[in-house]
Amino acid sequence: MQPIDTVADTLRGLQDRICSAIEGADGAARFAEDEWQRAEGGGGRTRVLREGAVFEQAGIGFSDVSGERLPPSASAARPELAGASWRAVGVSLVFHPRNPYLPTTHANVRHFRAMRDGEVVGWWFGGGFDLTPFYPFDEDVLHWHRTARALCEPFGGEARYAAHKRWCDEYFFLKHRGETRGVGGLFFDDLHEHFERDFAYLQAVGEGFLDAYLPIVERRRDVPYGEREREFQLYRRGRYVEFNLVWDRGTLFGLQSGGRTESILMSLPPRVRFEYGYTPEPGSAEARLNDYLRPREWLLEPGIGNGESGID
Repeated sequence: MQPIDTVADTLRGLQDRICSAIEGADGAARFAEDEWQRAEGGGGRTRVLREGAVFEQAGIGFSDVSGERLPPSASAARPELAGASWRAVGVSLVFHPRNPYLPTTHANVRHFRAMRDGEVVGWWFGGGFDLTPFYPFDEDVLHWHRTARALCEPFGGEARYAAHKRWCDEYFFLKHRGETRGVGGLFFDDLHEHFERDFAYLQAVGEGFLDAYLPIVERRRDVPYGEREREFQLYRRGRYVEFNLVWDRGTLFGLQSGGRTESILMSLPPRVRFEYGYTPEPGSAEARLNDYLRPREWLLEPGIGNGESGID
């Protein structure tokens, strides 16, 4: 097993590469960095790009935090680790584009270790990436999932992709709304089969995020839109807020473990609106989204990839 500092260094480098790529894609704004320390142990660096040409807000944080007692949210699935000391390193990002035709996206990669008397008694990896369109394009959804499937090839191929795609569909599900947050991707947690292979998979997911997202950015960044699309985007961002504050375990862990609140809530959109009882007009581009907010086998369905979009 490699030292956790090696994992931390790898994730710092990943944050740097993603920031550089997103600044290049935006072309106007740059990330501002906040370095922070946590009283109980560790710290991190939070980077936020605001009011860019492409991204209204893009946040990506690296954290390396530790504590003397594992928070309840982290030991719920492994009660034998309750009370152990711990250290966690990770990179998490959420990008909120300005153009409603360019999807919001989230990615996270993380490593966790629990210790007693200086000895590692538990470790695991977690992470994934997912896509949240407001006006879906089949071409984009297919590209996203083909990229996810391809990076899984050295790590179990179809079986790994199918399992982690299903996990993503199940995790990013708003039970009180009866809908998925978006069109999914990959999600995994508590991965601890073989350290070197699991670490390699973590890196593949982190690096694969840009391969999955940047082509979509280039295709959709300049699609014309108006007030109607902007209002719908702001309304649907409300679902993002609902999921992160009600269901997301990472948010809960961060708050329970005394994390930096500004960094934890960096994922929330800069602008959002709520509307009581809103229902999109039947047959509209907005109503079309509903068919994408359920688990689907995107790479197997006939007819997917015919170029359809939400544009009237």
